[in-house]
Amino acid sequence: MKYVLSSVAAAALAVGLAAPAAAEPFNGPFVGAQVGWSQHDAGAPTTPLGDLPIDGSKDAATGGVYAGYDAKLGSNFVVGAEAGVQFSKNDELSASTDAARFTLDPKRSIDLTARAGYLAGDNTLLYARGGYTNARVASSVQDVSGITRVNENRDGWLVGGGVEHAFTDNLSARAEYRYSDLSEGDHKFDRHQALFGFSYRF
Repeated sequence: MKYVLSSVAAAALAVGLAAPAAAEPFNGPFVGAQVGWSQHDAGAPTTPLGDLPIDGSKDAATGGVYAGYDAKLGSNFVVGAEAGVQFSKNDELSASTDAARFTLDPKRSIDLTARAGYLAGDNTLLYARGGYTNARVASSVQDVSGITRVNENRDGWLVGGGVEHAFTDNLSARAEYRYSDLSEGDHKFDRHQALFGFSYRF
């Protein structure tokens, strides 16, 4: 399912960016930047180094950029597709035992999503989002024999929702919550985000 979602989002985005721009809010291609809060929550996550005994969460600042395309359906409904990349800082999770120290360090994430929304007035959009996410994660184990590190790309899915307000035909701001499941197995590795973004529409 995650591969189907990513393919649909990528195809919609490619078609959208090739379409002519429209001079009205929430219709046409856009680019933007966002910042906010991110929390990774782990419960003995499965990694290439085995199930790491990390059970806890870590808050961090996050930021990134995005691009996408929206299309108005009638006067009140909007559908769209978006691609984005995000980075966070100081979000490493760790745990120690008598024998070793274990770390899990998210590096960056790529999101390919679709959204659907309802216009509450001409300039305010209430929307839901869903799609595919991929996180680059570094895992390590340090024991008496030294340190072993592995980088991996973790596939997952995300859902969320938010509100976006257009100040002009070209400029808008949004606030959004996202939940991502990056577990790739029976054990937990989740991400919660509160994001605030500013968009420029062509």
